[in-house]
Amino acid sequence: MSVFSVFAHLVEQLADLLTPFFHASAAAAAIVLFTALVRLLVHPLSRAAVRGQRARAALQPRIAELSAKHAKDPGRLREAVLELHAEEKVSPLSGCLPGLLQLPAFFLLYHLFSGGGAGNGLLTHRLFAAPLDGRWADALADGGVFGPAGLVYLGLFALTAAVATFNYRRTKRMGRTNPVTVAAEGEQLPGLGAVNQVMPFLSFLTLVTVAVVPLAAALYIVTSTTWSVLERAALDR
Repeated sequence: MSVFSVFAHLVEQLADLLTPFFHASAAAAAIVLFTALVRLLVHPLSRAAVRGQRARAALQPRIAELSAKHAKDPGRLREAVLELHAEEKVSPLSGCLPGLLQLPAFFLLYHLFSGGGAGNGLLTHRLFAAPLDGRWADALADGGVFGPAGLVYLGLFALTAAVATFNYRRTKRMGRTNPVTVAAEGEQLPGLGAVNQVMPFLSFLTLVTVAVVPLAAALYIVTSTTWSVLERAALDR
């Protein structure tokens, strides 16, 4: 039995349990529930990532001192910053781990609902009028933007845009105070200025992803990103 069939069976079992409550959309509800379970599993890592971010912020005064000391030697400055992070046991990339651990679940859903899961009963399920194995292009071809399936996508796009806007503002705020990218007198460390400018806009790439992947995978993305917003708000309290 392959990992894909095991995963399909798990989602089908969840859908059966939720059918009395969600009826034809039970499989969609099962995906949302499955996503919540995945996020609960990685929640300790998310908490650790927030702690790491706060630790990096606490290093900002020392980063500024290093920037002043090595202002004429960008290469040495980069080395000194990395040495400081190693000395304090603070990883600049600690916030990436929760997202990376979620990728297998996303790709499993993508596989099941993009042809790789042919033969499983999940392909017959829908979210309201939109098939879980369909894409936005299919909804546009079958009723247009304001057709029954198109309206489902409009709702997902609205939620995704709201979450992306929140993340955009938060990332911009972080970019102004991030000790890895901010140096003395408001100057950015060499080589990282462009990254700092682009990062806030990456949140809006989620809209593109939701539009092109199967609806089941889009549900996973929307649920996970919404969870991230609520989780971060709770951890920042």
